[in-house]
Amino acid sequence: MTILVLGAGVVGVSSAWFLRQAGFDVTVIERQPAAALETSFANGGQISVCHAEPWANPHVLPKALRWLGKEDAPLLFRLRPDPVLFGWLAGFLRNCTAARARENIRAIVALACFSRSQLQALRHNLGADFAAEYDALTRGILHLYTDPKEYAAALEAARVMRELGLDRLPVEAAECVRLEPALADVGSQLAGGDFTASDESGDAHRFTQALAARAAAAGVVFRYGETVTGLELEKGHARGVRLASGERRAAAAIVVALGSYSAPFLRPYGLRLPIYPAKGYSATLALTPETVTRGWAPTVSLTDDERKIVISRLGNRLRIAGTAEFNGFNLDLNPTRCQALLHRLRFLFPRLEFAGDPNFWCGLRPATPSNLPLIGKSRIPGLWLNSGHGTLGWTMSCGSAVALSTLMQGRAPAIDFPFLDSLHGGHRLFRLFG
Repeated sequence: MTILVLGAGVVGVSSAWFLRQAGFDVTVIERQPAAALETSFANGGQISVCHAEPWANPHVLPKALRWLGKEDAPLLFRLRPDPVLFGWLAGFLRNCTAARARENIRAIVALACFSRSQLQALRHNLGADFAAEYDALTRGILHLYTDPKEYAAALEAARVMRELGLDRLPVEAAECVRLEPALADVGSQLAGGDFTASDESGDAHRFTQALAARAAAAGVVFRYGETVTGLELEKGHARGVRLASGERRAAAAIVVALGSYSAPFLRPYGLRLPIYPAKGYSATLALTPETVTRGWAPTVSLTDDERKIVISRLGNRLRIAGTAEFNGFNLDLNPTRCQALLHRLRFLFPRLEFAGDPNFWCGLRPATPSNLPLIGKSRIPGLWLNSGHGTLGWTMSCGSAVALSTLMQGRAPAIDFPFLDSLHGGHRLFRLFG
């Protein structure tokens, strides 16, 4: 069976790998000259099951009102005459109830835990050299809070996740500093934190490129520098794709893993995916040798929930990333939001010294109103989806790919998640709106 995977980000490459391992003939088509050059390029670098609380929850609305009009706000909506955004926001609001937030947390934790275990198995199978290629660290993720009210609210979310089997444990401020000594300068200003020892960090870009190389060696064909312009349909079935070059590529099945671009790509075919681009920012900084030897930079991956940013150590580099800006497909860097990342980093780690200027970047994370990705069959026979992973693309990539491969073999995945497949009780595509 020949399968075309559209997109060579972390989700597309993971899909290609696991489909090939299942015995399928796989070709990946990617418009960029190599894998992981868009949203997977410079993200926060976390495998973060602990980040399972969806943006849509009962606590976000008062915060969003306070953030209106602030250029450095963690969540920034640039309101514009965009009916797609208004529809997305309507779905977001419907997912802000306590009951829906809890159910969404349950589904996210289930998929993310499964995915993390699949990543660990992959790393074991590919050997220690593979882990070294992407600066993997298995030192957990520490959530930090400087506001006691924010910390109190976070403890409830952590409690729900513990009930679902995740080891997200509350820790006092002193324990935060013990876990990450580089926080010593701000220890007195911390209200507390929580720690998930089983989570990980690393460079998603390097991970994706390393996995793509192994996938190619295993027989996956990568067509880089090729833009897909449309589907080839025959009697309502997806039979292949058209390329910008005029070439037509036939396949028994097509997997759409185009991130935020999945929605506009499929809209002409009557599929209105509830995916909207959420622009995230990052800064990558090279550390000076003295900063490394003196321990002034963190080695435990950190999440600053109040500012919606994460900090990860990538060898002798430091990555700070996060926030969300809803501004269509705009990829312009906003200097105010870039500097807000550095300002928070300087507050947390005042001794840091960098070798050279920061490398700023932004990417479009494919967000759904519920934060649940779309995985499984579409309503068009022969067309499959693996998109909408939001901020958890790398975290969920391996599990999503294994689940997709299982579904494409006609079997039910071994996790409780609302996949787009009749094996799991019907098609869920529009229920993401509410």
